[in-house]
Amino acid sequence: MLRWQWQGYRHTHSSQANLVIHVITVPAFLLGTLAVVYAIVTLTGWWAVAGVLAMATAMALQGVGHRLEPSAPAPFTGLGNAASRIFLEQWVTFPRYLLSGAWRRNSLS
Repeated sequence: MLRWQWQGYRHTHSSQANLVIHVITVPAFLLGTLAVVYAIVTLTGWWAVAGVLAMATAMALQGVGHRLEPSAPAPFTGLGNAASRIFLEQWVTFPRYLLSGAWRRNSLS
């Protein structure tokens, strides 16, 4: 799935506005994920609520960004597909896209 996601990533992440949205929201999603894990470990409900809200807000804003793209991402084929694609994009693919400079090469082409 990572290879498939990476191969099509530049086509669905070429808008500068979407890139800015992702730069802001991916860290929020990551922190939200960590907050949920912390909530489970410490049995603290409010951390779970805060984490889920951060993750949901990040997804909603990224949905806005994806609508700005000339090419839409492939639709999800089910709940498992959605969860794995979302977590892989947030934790692996977007950080790789940003840190590798692929976004810069994509915006210049």
